[in-house]
Amino acid sequence: MGDFEVFPAMMDSTFSSSKTAFEISLGLTGVLSLWLGIMKIGERGGVVNLLARMLSPVFVRLFPDIPKGHPVTGSIFMNIAANMLGLDNAATPLGLKAMEQMQELNPKKDTASNPMIMFLVLNTSGLTLIPISIMVYRAQMGAQQPTDIFVPILLATFFSTLAGIIITSFYQRISLLNRTLLLTLGGACLAVAAIIWGFAQLDSVMMNLVSTSVANILLMTIIIGFIVTGMAKKVNVYDAFVEGAKEGFTTAVRIIPYLVAILVAIGVFRASGAMDMLINGIQWSVEATGFNSDFVAALPTALMKPLSGSGARGMMVDAMTTYGADSFVGRLSCVFQGSTDTTFYILAVYFGSVGIRKTRHAVACGLLADLAGIISAIAICYMFFG
Repeated sequence: MGDFEVFPAMMDSTFSSSKTAFEISLGLTGVLSLWLGIMKIGERGGVVNLLARMLSPVFVRLFPDIPKGHPVTGSIFMNIAANMLGLDNAATPLGLKAMEQMQELNPKKDTASNPMIMFLVLNTSGLTLIPISIMVYRAQMGAQQPTDIFVPILLATFFSTLAGIIITSFYQRISLLNRTLLLTLGGACLAVAAIIWGFAQLDSVMMNLVSTSVANILLMTIIIGFIVTGMAKKVNVYDAFVEGAKEGFTTAVRIIPYLVAILVAIGVFRASGAMDMLINGIQWSVEATGFNSDFVAALPTALMKPLSGSGARGMMVDAMTTYGADSFVGRLSCVFQGSTDTTFYILAVYFGSVGIRKTRHAVACGLLADLAGIISAIAICYMFFG
């Protein structure tokens, strides 16, 4: 791209990114209203409080600044569960609800609290058990076995999340060497191993069917369960839903300026050619040291993922189109896409929703968790497909 072409492209990206930011906020409005309405019913019906009491032993150690049994622990759990099942549309409203509750406990309203940062790192590390959308893209791109990246993604995202917890705990001086956390993290490792083994017994068609069905059934069970519990507790379900839904609309409007700022910055970075220069520099450095540089062609997906989910998805599709869905680069780009989440987007939306301006160590912890996910993805892909 010549010098005279760069500036118009950068200018165009500012307008298109601003439009995209508004469209994302607009698209979130309906989903936010639905899920915050459902959460309000769950709150009034006592479901969120029940979840909070059940999770208290673990959360009181990971989030020591949150009072024991506080309803926010229920919201945090619901958000993490939705993320693990790949239910992005449900996860964001639940996460925004959790941020709102944590802001009520926050003594410095413009500064991120320790629980907020730990929560965001758990989100940005992107723990996903069912990467259904990536498998669908692979099928569309003609992969012989669209599900062959399932186990590598599960392993990479698990290591990313584990690294995020350890790094944030180090920053916040939280001791992980206690019986409850060691049992929880050990249990999580065993659960991941069991899921890997279970899905390994299925063929690709059945794997897609089971993972999609589990996600949808769980989602519908949550909605029906919250409504039925609310009715059993004599809650006016309709009024509770409307009250929560109104919060969804105001939240969607509140995040627009923060989204515009972050997406315009990302758009200019891409249009300026800085991404291409970065990739070329990395390739030269890796080749100079004598290491295998096959992974470098997939790096645009990894580098774009913290900035933009749709941008990274575009890079992943481009890698599969250019190199083939079943090539090492094509598979690695899919694992990159599934192993971490959009760090800067999540920070902009979640912190923006409660007016946080001072993010403290949130960015450093989120990016280090991303780095752990990238390194894990490369190592795991060489092990599986190299």
